[in-house]
Amino acid sequence: MKILNFGSCNIDMVYSVDHIVLPKETISATELQHFVGGKGLNQSVAIAKSGFPVYHAGCVGKDGEMLVDFMKSVGVDVKYVRVLDGSSGHAVIQLDKNGQNSILLFAGANHCVTAEYVDRVLEDFESGDFIVLQNEISNLDYIVDKAFEKGLKIFLNPSPYDEKITSDILGKVSYLILNEVELAGITGISDIEKGLESINNKYSDCKVVVTIGEDGCIYSYKNTAIKQSAFNVEVVDTTAAGDTFMGYFISQTASNKTLEEALRTASMAAAITVSRKGAAPSIPLITEIKDFRG
Repeated sequence: MKILNFGSCNIDMVYSVDHIVLPKETISATELQHFVGGKGLNQSVAIAKSGFPVYHAGCVGKDGEMLVDFMKSVGVDVKYVRVLDGSSGHAVIQLDKNGQNSILLFAGANHCVTAEYVDRVLEDFESGDFIVLQNEISNLDYIVDKAFEKGLKIFLNPSPYDEKITSDILGKVSYLILNEVELAGITGISDIEKGLESINNKYSDCKVVVTIGEDGCIYSYKNTAIKQSAFNVEVVDTTAAGDTFMGYFISQTASNKTLEEALRTASMAAAITVSRKGAAPSIPLITEIKDFRG
């Protein structure tokens, strides 16, 4: 069984600020740092750092050498990554003194994923393999259709949530991993338990994990509901916490761990991530999870 992540790669520009800028307000940043990021890259890094092999497919620009090199350095197989003319995707991130963030995305090369490219990559994968997806690349619906036809297990993080996340896509997903805002966007229901019930009723074959920040996470499928509390750590930067959770949950699932083990390990990994600055560089190794005492 193989894991393929068809996902985004971004250069993150992180501005440290006192508070997230308000409409019509101008403030000064105290620091600017550059990190590798993008939800796809972060999730591939998390899977690799968890000790499970992962292939990354996606597009970067001529400025994306740092993105490819970083993935290589942590063990991600990048042979499917395409380098194109133009710029890579990037994110402008405001990080406030409480560790909360606000993110502005520019798609760049992430929106240059073509059907021909998707077909070529999927030729090397077969029924039972895992495919990891987010909503930061083009042709998401095409990838889902082709992966579903081949019998791949589809893990979707519908972020950023928008009209591209259709019922047709959701009906083919094996695991939907999302936060409470995205759950409300999909269902139109603000109550988490009622939102999960709505997903379970409408997409009966879809397993759902909703992350709810300091309140932990909930797994929901048919008549099974499992709650995992969050671990108490000092929050420095919440960037990549959800991506870390998803990557570790997927690798634990691929390793045939129980749901309880998968949720606990993923939650510990996310807790370590928020205690550090940056996106991908903040994601812990599996050895750090084993030593964690949150």
